[in-house]
Amino acid sequence: MDIYVIIELLLISIGATSAMTWFSYAMSGSFRELYKEPVLLSFALERTHVSHSQRFEETWGWLMHYVIGFLFVMGYHIIWVENILPLTLLSTLILGVTSGAIGIFSWIFIFKITRYRAPIDFNGCYIQLFFAHIFFALVVASFNSISEILSIVVNNHIIF
Repeated sequence: MDIYVIIELLLISIGATSAMTWFSYAMSGSFRELYKEPVLLSFALERTHVSHSQRFEETWGWLMHYVIGFLFVMGYHIIWVENILPLTLLSTLILGVTSGAIGIFSWIFIFKITRYRAPIDFNGCYIQLFFAHIFFALVVASFNSISEILSIVVNNHIIF
């Protein structure tokens, strides 16, 4: 994997993770519930009882959220480049549903190992998380398609 692909995946993951975070924050506001992944990650980190400041936990919550987004984007990229699934709306929805299931099971695991007993609607959180991952996959696919189009345009119009 060359540096340009890594930069492309990094930019796509930042955009898609930011879009997913916006979606979660919007759902949090709409339903007046805590569905904000970076905030939940910082709370989970706090529950590990490792002595850190609240600012450290918040920063790491956000960083972990974006790193996980990057890992999902890399997974999608491999699936599309290796032609395991074509880049279509249906495959994107399949990846979103799969990512949503992975996300839900991951959060169940995180809440269980940290014994997190926040006053949140867990079922609502999981449902929102499921749809947030579908939204994430759609944004990744859209950005990936835009990136491919830009690559074709640049490669056909710039002479070195």
